[in-house]
Amino acid sequence: MDYGSETLSDLIRSLARLPGIGTKTAQRLALHLLKADDEEAEKLGNLIASLREKVRFCKACGSITEKEECAICMDPSRNREIICVVEGPQDVLLLEKTRHYKGLYHVLHGVLSPIDGIGPENLNLAALEQRVKSGEIKEVIVATNPTVEGDTTALYIAKTIEPYGCTVTRLARGLPMGGSLEFADDMTIASALERREKI
Repeated sequence: MDYGSETLSDLIRSLARLPGIGTKTAQRLALHLLKADDEEAEKLGNLIASLREKVRFCKACGSITEKEECAICMDPSRNREIICVVEGPQDVLLLEKTRHYKGLYHVLHGVLSPIDGIGPENLNLAALEQRVKSGEIKEVIVATNPTVEGDTTALYIAKTIEPYGCTVTRLARGLPMGGSLEFADDMTIASALERREKI
C-alpha cells in the first residue's frame, strides 16, 4: 500500500514484522508516532536504540538483564537446587508473577523444531547440561509449552540430563494442549507448577 511516504511505509513494514503486530496495528502505531510530539517520539527512538546496547542475556540462565547476571541468579535466597527450564524470557516473568516458584531458571530461547531447522545446537541446551553436571542441581522442572515442539524438547532434556541423577519433572497439564504460558492466568500457572509431573 502507498502511504505517501517511503519512510512511513518502511516503518509500517518493520512494525508489522514484530510478533502479534499485523499491518493494521502497525499502521496505527506509525501514525500515532507521526502525530506524537517530538519529545515522545525521540524518547521512544532512544529507548529502542539503547535496548540492543544495554540489555543482554544473563550469562548463567539466559534471562534478561543489564548486568552480567540477572537479579534472580544473584539472589542468595533462591533455591539453587531447582532449575525451571522455559522457552523464553517472557516465561520467567510469567512464572515470577505467580510468586510460587523460588528456584532458578534456564531460558532455552526456543524449542526443538526440526521442520523449522531448529536443533539442540540452536538452543541454550549445552549450558543447561553444564549447570546440571555441576552436581548442585537436584531437580529440573521443564516448563516448555504443551505443544509437540515443547514436548519434544522436554523429552530431549530428560534424556540428556538423566545420566546426572537429577530428577526431571514437567509442569502438570493444567495448561491446555497447544496453549502458551503467555496466555494462561496466574492461578493456572501456579496450579501447573505445583502439580508438575516426572518425565
